[in-house]
Amino acid sequence: MKNKKDCPLCAPKDRALKENEHAYFMLSNPRKVPGHTLVIPKRHIEKPTDLTSEELISIFMLISHVEEKLLASIATGCDIRQHYQPYVMENKFKVDHVHFHVVPRTFEDELYRISTMPENALFTELSKEEHDTITKLLN
Repeated sequence: MKNKKDCPLCAPKDRALKENEHAYFMLSNPRKVPGHTLVIPKRHIEKPTDLTSEELISIFMLISHVEEKLLASIATGCDIRQHYQPYVMENKFKVDHVHFHVVPRTFEDELYRISTMPENALFTELSKEEHDTITKLLN
């Protein structure tokens, strides 16, 4: 994003459903499924590792709230995702402001049929060599 004043997640006060000191949530538009919610830090941050401990606590308090409400009403589970993709240009579906998706799910729902089933073909077994290499990298 060239200018954070143009960021659609920095000032959507009319769309915010609930907030706390450091974060708020709103319905995703566009959305993948009914109830798809975004939990967003109030401070404009592009990289998840720049979140403070206080912001993380505020964000996850709201994620828990949203998840509880969805599980009590329209979902049997939720996907909670955060995508940091500096390699993708900003567009209608990708905004350079950290946010977390809370996506309500049900058994073999439309999202499962459209994306999870085909995605399963991408999985491969983790080799010992890859395990050891990545383990050293992460330690």
